[in-house]
Amino acid sequence: MGNSNVKQHLDTAEKTGALQLCKLGLKEFPENLQKLSKNLRTLDFSDNKIAVVPSAIGSFQQLKTVNLNNNRIESLPQEIGNLKKLETLSLDSNILRQLPATFPNLKHLRTVNLSGNGFKTFPQELCDLTHLDAIDLSRNRITEIPPNSKTCHTIELNLNQNQISTLPDCIAEWPRLKVLRLEENCLEITALTPRIMKESQISLLAVEGNVFDMKKFNNLEGYDNYMERYTATKKKFN
Repeated sequence: MGNSNVKQHLDTAEKTGALQLCKLGLKEFPENLQKLSKNLRTLDFSDNKIAVVPSAIGSFQQLKTVNLNNNRIESLPQEIGNLKKLETLSLDSNILRQLPATFPNLKHLRTVNLSGNGFKTFPQELCDLTHLDAIDLSRNRITEIPPNSKTCHTIELNLNQNQISTLPDCIAEWPRLKVLRLEENCLEITALTPRIMKESQISLLAVEGNVFDMKKFNNLEGYDNYMERYTATKKKFN
């Protein structure tokens, strides 16, 4: 797509508040994007070759949705914390290893997708966000949820295809956690402690593809408590 077409999309976005520039081989945010800083609500630059998110992103105060999936982004600028209205942030398939210290300022963030990046540790910055509905950290290299992890407020946490071998008992205290996905990790059956099985709010625990037989899962202490929550949740949706 030529520069004239990019300009046309920018001009249209000035009226609609939504800008979509996907699969164009872009290596950086386009020039003249700044003119949209006052009214842009949706930005989608997925499937490009962008390596750097400019610090100027912080001036886009109306942004609610940002999609930067399938790029080459290694880090996010501190200024991203200025996006006070941001609700959805998607960075699937980049090369992020950590989040900026200002990330907890995104008080309205509901959905964050960090799947397919280079995280080795669970990003503690996510634990300060109280309105999260879903966190996707699948397909990273995370080895544990730290035992001293602060309360995390998400409803759903996807950690499929990581390298997690243990779980801290503190997740039993996470007040809103209903869905925990841990498929294809390195979990021993002992990771699923009686406290997690009995006292947590988790009503869907996906643990297939770990280093134990699922028959052992069915025989865990607290399995009946878990199944009560699972069945009660299922009834709500039937």
